Amino acid sequence: MNQGKYIFSQLVNFLPQRVFDRITAKYSGNKSVKHFTCWNQLLCMMFGQLSARESLRDLIAIIDAHKSKSYHLGFGKSITRRNLSKANENRNYKIFEEFADYLIKIAQNKNDTSNFKIEGSIYAFDSSTIDLCLSVFCWAHFRKTKAGIKLHTLFDVNTQIPVFIHVTEANIHDVNAMDVIDYEPLAYYIFDRAYVDYERLYRIEKAKAYFVVRAKSNVKFKRIYSKKKDKTTGIKYDQIGKIIGFYSSKNYPKKIRKVKYHDSKTKKTFVFLTNNFKLSASDNALLYKQRWQVELFFKWIKQHLKVKNFWGRSENAVRIQINVAIATYCLVSIVSRDLQINRSNYEILQILSASLIDKTPLNELLMKSDYNNVNERNTNQLVFNLF
Repeated sequence: MNQGKYIFSQLVNFLPQRVFDRITAKYSGNKSVKHFTCWNQLLCMMFGQLSARESLRDLIAIIDAHKSKSYHLGFGKSITRRNLSKANENRNYKIFEEFADYLIKIAQNKNDTSNFKIEGSIYAFDSSTIDLCLSVFCWAHFRKTKAGIKLHTLFDVNTQIPVFIHVTEANIHDVNAMDVIDYEPLAYYIFDRAYVDYERLYRIEKAKAYFVVRAKSNVKFKRIYSKKKDKTTGIKYDQIGKIIGFYSSKNYPKKIRKVKYHDSKTKKTFVFLTNNFKLSASDNALLYKQRWQVELFFKWIKQHLKVKNFWGRSENAVRIQINVAIATYCLVSIVSRDLQINRSNYEILQILSASLIDKTPLNELLMKSDYNNVNERNTNQLVFNLF
């Protein structure tokens, strides 16, 4: 079936083009366009992500070198640096954002096979700052001498897929991004102490969801009673009480749970706040430990996809590139599940980056290639060193 097709063309077959066309029509993305459509733009940008191009000039140079293959690769006509640059600057980034959201849902459904100890949806929320040059990205306000953006990410721990990425200027405080989360009832949401905002945490309580957040050192808490502690699990105390303080108590009027945990390996002690009274204190500590998964995702995507070196200067171009990177991440995950490839996403990307214009059947390439010597850095070990 795939005989004679380029590897990249075989990958494109996993993308729902009709969905992309509907989204494009919704935003009139192809209005007055004769040749280089939004679909062509998406495929060019994905090709750049998969082949790890450092710049727009670099990407166009590779495409020009294989000009005779452009039609079969889906790039269309009139592929020039100017055309792609104008498309990234002027076409609505929401086309690519909504398509990335659609692929995220597909990837989540295909990867929902977690055997984690605690049942239910578990999400880790955090942000990562990307520094930019102030003279080039003057719209991305950060500091007096530098620009930057923040990637606020809600990461599904069970499926290892980002539910969404919210892009803001770097000078926006992290807690503001909590306002864009659509909380799922009975799900667990894990935050670092930068997200201690009692009014926003109470919104999670009202949504009938659960949170685990690391408490700040100056937390004002009035203990009502204590639960039985278990020294063998590192729990120093497990208390039920209320947040005190004039404004804080109004913002979070209900009871809250405070857990102090000591890790015997690192000799460090941490305090958590949660509205979950059913799980054991050690399980709440285990939940917070999963927050490190989102840090590993940031590390992975910065190392293996292009979200640090941008191919355009405008805010619209930056948002398009980030959303295409997320769509590419989801595509690799979808392909891995559909073809039942027993490899990490890193290994798959390494194979694909060197084989995009080969004509080997995709499943044969990914299953039979001997990549035992290509090992991703064992970042998973960091999970056990969180505390």
